[in-house]
Amino acid sequence: MTSAWQQFTLAQLPQYQWRSGSYLFRVLAFASRWREGSWLIDRWGEAIAALLICILLVLGPFVSTALIGVLLALAGAYWGLVTLAEDDRALGGATPIHYLVLLYWGVAATATIFSPVKQAALSGLIKLTLYLFLFVLAARVLRSPRLRNWAIAAFLLVALVVSVYGIRQELHGVEQLATWNDPTSLLAKDTRVYSYLGNPNLLAGYLLSAIAFSFSALFAWRGRLPKALAGTMVAANLACLYFTDSRGGWLAVLAVIFTFLLLLYYWWRDRLPPFWRVWLLPIVFGSFAALLIVAFGTVETLQVRVKSIFAGREDSSNNFRINVWEAVFRMIRDRPFLGIGPGNTAFNQVYPLYMQTGYTALSAYSVFLEIIVEMGMAGILAFLWLIVVIGDRGVRELERLRQQADPQGFWLIGALAAIAGLLVHGMVDTVWFRPQINCLWWLAVAIVASFYMPRQPQEIER
Repeated sequence: MTSAWQQFTLAQLPQYQWRSGSYLFRVLAFASRWREGSWLIDRWGEAIAALLICILLVLGPFVSTALIGVLLALAGAYWGLVTLAEDDRALGGATPIHYLVLLYWGVAATATIFSPVKQAALSGLIKLTLYLFLFVLAARVLRSPRLRNWAIAAFLLVALVVSVYGIRQELHGVEQLATWNDPTSLLAKDTRVYSYLGNPNLLAGYLLSAIAFSFSALFAWRGRLPKALAGTMVAANLACLYFTDSRGGWLAVLAVIFTFLLLLYYWWRDRLPPFWRVWLLPIVFGSFAALLIVAFGTVETLQVRVKSIFAGREDSSNNFRINVWEAVFRMIRDRPFLGIGPGNTAFNQVYPLYMQTGYTALSAYSVFLEIIVEMGMAGILAFLWLIVVIGDRGVRELERLRQQADPQGFWLIGALAAIAGLLVHGMVDTVWFRPQINCLWWLAVAIVASFYMPRQPQEIER
């Protein structure tokens, strides 16, 4: 059983054998001689790549999606440049996660070929490819602890600005750009903050990663002032997310906290006295549950929003999603294997043929349904396999870091918690596909991949 699981998660991948017989490896090894004569790439190549990633993270909440696309294209071009200049050791940097990402992209490409709206699907495939450029560049560059620290710090500082502005909107009021609340609800006129992102659900999705990594910063950063800053980030991010009134965001942040606490317990388990090994988790989660119950019983806004989750069609937002989902199921029934092709443009061209009158939608309002619609069962199976491999690889590398008492492990915990939160949020919304969120998704996946330590030949031969 253990061997089968290791094969399923590619844990025993013998990369060194592939490299020794790969024609691509030989071509890249020949090209890598150029690096020896390039002072800029050889000495500053990774720093420049990290700077590109930081610029993307810093500008993400404030600029147009077109500019984000340009930055992603630059990241892809630079990744191609440094890949050609890599040495033999760097050429072994592909991980099991990389192979599953490649499979996922391959399914998307196949779905594009068989799409009924090929031109629209090709646009979606290009967008997916741009995001994957960020993944491969970040997974390569963030292997450096110093560059990983700087990239995450840059994101957290920008997220703090976003959160503070969102809190200001709650305190001073802000124009609601759309009908985000049920007109018949007690909260019909309630303010939902959106900060610089223009939509409260999008802001909530953005803050999930910020919350996860600011929790990590509490443990990874050294010194009183850095820890105080991390604590301020945690408080501001949580408060701003609460003020979004995003029910999906609230559920997702519970997943973030649950995952983070569970992995933190795993990190410290062996250092705890016997009593706390047994009772720490029940005490912590019990106290957390009690706090939520008290908050639910005393905060009217929380009561109304939580109850609306279970209101079915009586809540206008729920009713809208249910009608969209019914149309989406009909789309899946007609093209179950490879879907209609990737991207929102393909969805927008096909969905009107199935929608109920008056329920125009730009997406399936569920990441998982969206993937099935766009890439069929082949796509969702590849995506779920990728999730399993990410989780397995993350836990394996966390165990290695735990044994070494390496504080970088806290960033890995944050990345896994962010991934868990985004997946939960994605069950009921598709803001995951927006550039500001999708970049953070692939950044978190890249951080997990960046910790990968390939097995040595002698380890595989045992």
